[in-house]
Amino acid sequence: MAQQVEGAVAAPKRRQARGERRIAELLEAAGQVFAESGYSATTTNAIAARAGVSPGTLYQYFPNKDAIADALAERFAAELETLQRLLVPDLAALPLDELLSRVLDPMLRFQLENPACPVLFMGPDVPQRLADVHAPLQASLLAGVADLLGALAPQLQPDELQRSAAVALHMFKGVLPLLVTTPPAELPALVEEIKTMFLGYFTVLIGRG
Repeated sequence: MAQQVEGAVAAPKRRQARGERRIAELLEAAGQVFAESGYSATTTNAIAARAGVSPGTLYQYFPNKDAIADALAERFAAELETLQRLLVPDLAALPLDELLSRVLDPMLRFQLENPACPVLFMGPDVPQRLADVHAPLQASLLAGVADLLGALAPQLQPDELQRSAAVALHMFKGVLPLLVTTPPAELPALVEEIKTMFLGYFTVLIGRG
């Protein structure tokens, strides 16, 4: 009897694990299609085809494209929140080039691994609800950059810190399209160029005043 009970418990667990793997596969495929086609042009049929399943199988897990986008956005938001914890004022004690590597390397790696993230959060055709998911992340990131700059350049006034943090954030966003379209062999050189750009800007800010 005990073996029967154990077998009955194990079966739902196996089904749950298979379901979770399938969801992960569908989201991975959806991220690829969103990144390539944009939000509006992406279809559930295209996502199913990329995942190698029938549309009917996809609909067992997600009722429509919006639900898939929401699930992806939720995953991206959680990972970005973790990355933003890297922005602590204590980093100001490091040499500036090391500081930039500590912050930029994981953030650039995340963008490379998730090219659908800027599409879903900053694309010109995304629904307002996705922009609303991104808004608090943006505010938190802006505050983190401002706090870090405040530790690096304590002579700057609060309005200067906010403005400079906003410029730094837009610099980062500006390189994302180039980052995700650069051939893999050229990525190390591009990353070094990005770091050089931030090194120059932060050095100017630190020397201001």
